[in-house]
Amino acid sequence: MEHLLSGSKDSLFQKATYLRIAARKLADSMKSGGFRSIYRGQGIEFAGVREYLRGDDVRSIDWNVTARMGKPFVKMFDEEHELEIFLIVDRSASMFTGSKGKVKYETAAEVSALLALAGEINECPVGAVFFDGKIHFSCVPEAGRERTMHILSKLDEFNGAVKGSVLGNAITGAVKMLNHHSLVFVISDFRNSGWEEPFKLLCQKNDVAAIRIADSTDWELPDAGAFGFSDNETNVRMVLPTSSQDFKSAWRDAYRRRTARLEDFCARRGAGFVSISTEEDAVRMLLNFFASRNSGSYRWGGK
Repeated sequence: MEHLLSGSKDSLFQKATYLRIAARKLADSMKSGGFRSIYRGQGIEFAGVREYLRGDDVRSIDWNVTARMGKPFVKMFDEEHELEIFLIVDRSASMFTGSKGKVKYETAAEVSALLALAGEINECPVGAVFFDGKIHFSCVPEAGRERTMHILSKLDEFNGAVKGSVLGNAITGAVKMLNHHSLVFVISDFRNSGWEEPFKLLCQKNDVAAIRIADSTDWELPDAGAFGFSDNETNVRMVLPTSSQDFKSAWRDAYRRRTARLEDFCARRGAGFVSISTEEDAVRMLLNFFASRNSGSYRWGGK
């Protein structure tokens, strides 16, 4: 069994101590991150309106706004409760690719650990679900160091990825598990399909942030001539002309289009989006994310 956060099970505690120090500033930033879930007043509070989605309670329709806009809108309310944080973490085969000695899952695990520890520092219940071609681990939000260390130990352990990705199932499971308006982080490279509809449902009653994990090879191929590549999920193999400037340009453009589509999809659902590469500092990127959220910007991430 590999230990990706700590190198060994015995050193997980030392690694968690380091991450906990890094997470303290992140915990403060999280409080002012502009999320509806965080520290609302007593009782039930009107939070605004949004466009009606299939499955919404028709009793929540705001008829004045509906008449003015020409299409149905519903009222949104926030109920006072303890902030819950929930992590949806991708462990599929594509997350174990990368360059310069680091795979995407290592960054995803570090990001997840930082968020879990920041939640603990803020005395928030934290829950999670981890998946690849099947669901490997899930737990409902619960407060306390014991729950945090349990999540970190599960993040740390790796026995090999099952082919495929059940991101959609993981999100659907989160929708069913969360009884309160929660702050949900979906941490993935989003190199899969079938997750968009469950994601929309998740956004209806929760604050959601999509954290896309990337590697420099996603947008910039090494100049290696005709080079063989294989898809970790499908085992499809092909030879790509990595020395061709036209091909390299098309590769970058395709990545930018995928990013723009994902960014636009999240913005239309009221979800945050940040892209973190394996070469970037996770703490700095998350701090920038919360700061940007607080300022009302929806363009997060560098690449």
